[in-house]
Amino acid sequence: MTADTTAAPPLAAGARRDVPWLAAGATFLAMLDATVANLAVADLHADFPGTSLSGLTWVITLYAVLFAALLAPAGRLADLVGRRSLYLWGTGLFTLASAACAAAPNVPVLLATRAFQGAAAAALIPASLALLLHDAPPERRARSIGLWSAAGAFAAAIGPSLGGVLVDLSGWRALFIINVPFGLAMLLGGLRLPRAEGAGGRLPDLAGTILLGAGVGGVALGVTQTRDWAWIDARTLALLLGGAVLIALALWRSARHPVPALEISLWRDRRFAIANAASFLYGTALYSWLLVGVLYLTGQWHYSILKAGFASTPGALTATVAAIGTGRLTGRLGVRPAVAGGALIMVAAGAWTIASLPAEPHFLTFWLPVGLLVGTGMGMVTTGTASAAALSAGPLRFAGATGLNTTARQLGGALGIAALAALLPVPAAHDDYTAVYLFCTLAAAGAALAGLLLTVRPAKP
Repeated sequence: MTADTTAAPPLAAGARRDVPWLAAGATFLAMLDATVANLAVADLHADFPGTSLSGLTWVITLYAVLFAALLAPAGRLADLVGRRSLYLWGTGLFTLASAACAAAPNVPVLLATRAFQGAAAAALIPASLALLLHDAPPERRARSIGLWSAAGAFAAAIGPSLGGVLVDLSGWRALFIINVPFGLAMLLGGLRLPRAEGAGGRLPDLAGTILLGAGVGGVALGVTQTRDWAWIDARTLALLLGGAVLIALALWRSARHPVPALEISLWRDRRFAIANAASFLYGTALYSWLLVGVLYLTGQWHYSILKAGFASTPGALTATVAAIGTGRLTGRLGVRPAVAGGALIMVAAGAWTIASLPAEPHFLTFWLPVGLLVGTGMGMVTTGTASAAALSAGPLRFAGATGLNTTARQLGGALGIAALAALLPVPAAHDDYTAVYLFCTLAAAGAALAGLLLTVRPAKP
């Protein structure tokens, strides 16, 4: 596969019509698989009863960890070898890994292939947005980010409901089989993109990438295991402290390596750093909120997996509409209203939930309006943080900036899922679920505070 350039000027009149669809398809698949397995844990436990429920949550967490750890290096790789080449390799490997997940005969193989899938997904995010932004004229970049973010927001929000339908109809293997035809279609579409030479240069620091992945995995595992080991257990402390040390070493290497795993020079820009902080806190709230919701519906309201999936769908629709609308508004108003306003909407939904989470089913009077409200906030923040990161970095570093920003969100998501596992015992009581919603609300409040500090506006053409 031939690499293409990242320095080519954006196209205006000659913009390809297939690029937005290919870019949206890539982010949709990558973000869908971050949440589509949320309702599969019970079905997995039925097939593999020898594995604990907390162990099976690593089907979700491991994808998030590898996705997060490799997003930033993937962004660097897209800038070096070219967005087209990385898009093709990422799509092909993601499709192959999805097929391998569906065919996994046991939990160790499933976890290994799921990790491989997360690594491939990391290539799709920066490559797809780089394709889109380099194809769009400057005056349309904010709107392009909105459309791209809408695909990701819709995928993340629809994941639990689609996963519930697939698990109910065909079992957990269907969650991965469904990726294969879409991945093949995207691969064929990507092969039609024009070829050109890449920017060249050295590959991102492999040792730093490994340190980052191991560090994130150690912290996530430590938080997850607090439910079984307790916070002051020597094993928990070893994982938490060891993971923190490995992350610090990854940052140290990135500050000195000529081609770092993490392009931390971008963080010297105050706007970019704040966008990443907001993205981290938003990811922490997002993924734990999406998972605790379906767990509450099935565990406390005794919904079937299929019914819980459909009950989670309305929020995905408002997230999509809000993401598209926010992309249009950021071109005139900047990103602060999107990030701060969207996060505050999530806080309002969280406060409502904490104050009045009913023990008995109240779909129309509680679950539906809360879902529509929080979905709106999620769509706004998704577009706002992506826009802030990309537009503050400039065209030559779109892929690297996108990789770092999505890394922050996925890191937050991995730790959010781990925190949920620590806060939610088995079996869980009503107050345990309320505690998780409080955690989500506090994280969203932190994202709102970070959003208030943002001042990024789209560059004029």
